[in-house]
Amino acid sequence: MNPVYEAVSRLMKPMDYIATILSPGEDKTSETVEWELSMLLDWVKQTYTLESDELMVNNLLNFSKGFWRGLFTCYDHYYIPRTNNDLEQFFRQTKASHRRITGLRNWNSYIVRNGEMIVLVNDALRQEHVISRLRSVSFSRYKARKAQWDQRLTCVILRKKFNRNTEGYLNDLEHKWNLLNG
Repeated sequence: MNPVYEAVSRLMKPMDYIATILSPGEDKTSETVEWELSMLLDWVKQTYTLESDELMVNNLLNFSKGFWRGLFTCYDHYYIPRTNNDLEQFFRQTKASHRRITGLRNWNSYIVRNGEMIVLVNDALRQEHVISRLRSVSFSRYKARKAQWDQRLTCVILRKKFNRNTEGYLNDLEHKWNLLNG
């Protein structure tokens, strides 16, 4: 059993190093964590050269390559949950807040209607300098974003009108068509 343990222990070392590098810390930035992880992956390629190591090295490189783009975001933005447990807790709090506001247990239509704004608004209200951050947005950028948001809500509103009163919705469309072409 000792040779098997030693082989597994040897292959686990890079995983332990990766866990240490990716662990949350106050002074970590995406740039430093990305650099440390890329150095570690280079070290793994140079150190684990045995034929039996090939599967682990390839798997590690492919797996990290697939997640590379979004892997370091949480180090630059403190308000993005860093771990899966933090993320689950954040969603649970958001869902509970919706339940208190509406009294509804299911929040699917709420998510469709408001989308990412649920998360952004709830999180922004907890941030310290939200007022100064809002003041830094130009009116033209606000207006463009508001137009996008209104367009998104228009689709949801039309779908609800159609589902609520299909006959009336279709009659209204025909009436508008007749006014345009009449």
